[in-house]
Amino acid sequence: MLVIREATASDAPLIVEMIRELADFERALDQVEITPDDIVRDGFGQNPSFHALVAEWEGQPAAYILYFFAYSTWAGRPSLFVEDLFVRARFRGKGIGTALLKRTAVIARDKHCCGLRWEVLNWNSAAIDFYHSLGATVQAQWSPALLTGSAFENLALQKSDDD
Repeated sequence: MLVIREATASDAPLIVEMIRELADFERALDQVEITPDDIVRDGFGQNPSFHALVAEWEGQPAAYILYFFAYSTWAGRPSLFVEDLFVRARFRGKGIGTALLKRTAVIARDKHCCGLRWEVLNWNSAAIDFYHSLGATVQAQWSPALLTGSAFENLALQKSDDD
């Protein structure tokens, strides 16, 4: 039986464990730095940076979805961005991913969002097929851009005319 619940601060170690499992699946485990303390600080404080749901199958932690709200300037309304959706391998094929996205869509609708957004790796054909089955469009014309590490620091430290 599937139970989906809002994550709590006590779920921080579990969420980090599943983030690491997701990163391993995405061949990027070496890039994970997050700790349970980070999860508690950023997700369960006065102004949380994200929200998360945990799915349990027959009492076992099976999956999570982590999301935050953004704003669509084109729609003039908020949107909900799914940062992570991860179902542990042994629980796949049970409808858990669909149930998590459905619950997230209800949350987004209740917050008057214009829709859901997320990213998918172009080699993850199983996920792409799954998203298509839900009616999602994978936007090949858009490419994510990421500025991190020393490039991020260098840009932040550059003197501008406003300084």
